[in-house]
Amino acid sequence: MGRYVVRRLLQMVPVFVGATLLIFLMVNVMGDPIAGLCGERQCDPATAARLRQEFGLDQPVWQQYLTYMGNVFTGDFGTAFNGQPVIELMSTAFPVTIRLTIVAVVLEVVIGITLGVVTGLRRGRPVDTGVLVGTLVVISVPVFVTGLLLQLLLGVKWGWIKPSVPPEATFTELLVPGVVLASVSLAYVTRLTRTSIAENKRSDYVRTAIAKGLPRHRVTTRHLLRNSLIPVVTFIGTDIGALMGGAIVTERIFNIHGVGYQLYQGILRQNTQTVVGFVTVLVLVFLVANLLVDLLYAVLDPRIRYA
Repeated sequence: MGRYVVRRLLQMVPVFVGATLLIFLMVNVMGDPIAGLCGERQCDPATAARLRQEFGLDQPVWQQYLTYMGNVFTGDFGTAFNGQPVIELMSTAFPVTIRLTIVAVVLEVVIGITLGVVTGLRRGRPVDTGVLVGTLVVISVPVFVTGLLLQLLLGVKWGWIKPSVPPEATFTELLVPGVVLASVSLAYVTRLTRTSIAENKRSDYVRTAIAKGLPRHRVTTRHLLRNSLIPVVTFIGTDIGALMGGAIVTERIFNIHGVGYQLYQGILRQNTQTVVGFVTVLVLVFLVANLLVDLLYAVLDPRIRYA
């Protein structure tokens, strides 16, 4: 196992470099960021040249990337065009987005897997049909419709929640935004768990466990569920980074100044330092989440062993 972890960590290095290089190149072709600093009027040549030199935009792209990566390993993600260090923006944005992601993932795991197990064990029955129809509706409705509807009903009309979530919001205050953020993923987790449970229920090892007289709950938890969760864990592991980076719509609806909000502002203002810095951290989140998923395979399925 230890050798496998070392090998995976070494494999993460070129993936990290390649992903950040691709993002860096894509962001640098969005347009001229200096033009946006001068407002509606065009910058005079002297001012534009000074700003490009100040932010290092007068260098070749490859040199800008090497300089950026060298600074990243020292904890310096650059400076936004408003003069604020990107690391300060991260210190305020990531905590609230991490709390929001935790709420969303917990809802996915608890509700999604529970509904998936119930429907998988009762395939073809009314409860199975009802849950399948409900998840299909959730997947079909856009996230911004769900978010605006819950905000209107729960926040404006009934006053059960705050329509706008403060930066220091607690887990309780982030419950409704977490439901909105996790809604589509929760539906996928439910359907994926249901399909995996229904398929493995007909396996030989399940029939053998039942024939040996094991209690049904033990057959379900110790044998059926552990083997059925492998594709679900894969989805949830990759979904963590997607939730953090894809929370733009949810954070805009509830006025949450998190990662999605900062990415939106950075793209809107062509602030390359902010966008590249936040995406670099999100790439690391994806890589670490995938590593943890691979390690969980051996825990869930005893047949899987890494040398």
